[in-house]
Amino acid sequence: MDDADSITIKVVSSVEDIDRIEWDRLANPTGKPTPEFDYNPFQSHYFFRCLEASNSADRTTGWLGQHLVMERDGGLIGILPCYLKNHSQGEYIFDHGWADAFERAGGDYYPKLQAAVPFTPASGRRLLVGNGEDADKRRLMLAGGLQKVCEQLEVSSAHITFLPENEWELLGKQGYLRRNDQQFHWKNDNYPDFEAFLAVLSSRKRKNIKKERAAALADNGITIEWLTGEQLTEEIWDIFYQFYMDTGSRKWGRPYLTREFYSLAGEAMADDILLIMAKRNGRYIAGAINFIGSHTLFGRHWGCVEDHPFLHFEVCYYQAIDFAIEKGLDRVEAGAQGGHKLARGYMPQMTYSAHYITHPDFRRAVSDYLEHERQAVERENDAIAKHGPFKKDTS
Repeated sequence: MDDADSITIKVVSSVEDIDRIEWDRLANPTGKPTPEFDYNPFQSHYFFRCLEASNSADRTTGWLGQHLVMERDGGLIGILPCYLKNHSQGEYIFDHGWADAFERAGGDYYPKLQAAVPFTPASGRRLLVGNGEDADKRRLMLAGGLQKVCEQLEVSSAHITFLPENEWELLGKQGYLRRNDQQFHWKNDNYPDFEAFLAVLSSRKRKNIKKERAAALADNGITIEWLTGEQLTEEIWDIFYQFYMDTGSRKWGRPYLTREFYSLAGEAMADDILLIMAKRNGRYIAGAINFIGSHTLFGRHWGCVEDHPFLHFEVCYYQAIDFAIEKGLDRVEAGAQGGHKLARGYMPQMTYSAHYITHPDFRRAVSDYLEHERQAVERENDAIAKHGPFKKDTS
């Protein structure tokens, strides 16, 4: 940029220090949604504020805000949401092996910088610069600013996770190491209803899904409700939080989100939230929370107080497909991991992260590891795709 000398980058500790309207202008550019620029609720100022104000992501939980704010002549032109962390929990891109190796060699892996949406394995823009011909230049400046902050704080590394492929490619030019991982997403091929989706599956997979849906609901007298907007009352949040605490305690030991998070999200983002709730004998027994984007339904987490065969698949996967078809959404992202999603119509999708390592020897070791890992992930994706649930093209 010709006026680079007039650009400054500063670090703020709270999203409250950043104007909400300006944040959302850069994070979710206005205009007709496109595959590259569309509304993603996890990029909104509201979502980050709910996490921080509810004490879910704050200093006490090991998420100290270090958000990069880029200004030109006093105007906001870029944001990189970022946290200083003393652990690797709640990230879903695992670097525990890196931490162990570096510390065994005598280094201090923590604290580190993490540019991410806390507790949210959903891809989206991380270098928030809006539109414009100079957008990539501003992205590179933010990425360079993160490197400088990393060095000034004398921390081991900076990590930008679940970013889109175009940002991933760009960060490689800035000296970041690039990493791939895998998720399973469902894609809507303009299906008019669930039966039309089933029709493109192999006979065996189609029959299995029908059996699972019947076993999950009719065989147990379970009904499903979709709740959004004004239906998300405090009473409903109390019930759902009970589900979350029960399942989260068993999966993670300590659930990440506080009860206040749901109240704040329900107040600020009710129309962006879908609760899929299962009811039996007049009582809610399970539920899943989803966030609604302009193109995508993002499945986040679920919980239950009664165990029933296939209920998890029904609430988290099949009902999400039903909703996406009814609302004309392009895809369902059902969260991290889970090869079992393949048989239910969710196909492998590459995810991307970028990593800046300050120590030269450690950087070389991680670079070598990532080169082999990327090749392995690509081979695995190709192999899995060949065994997908869809009918084989015999033409």
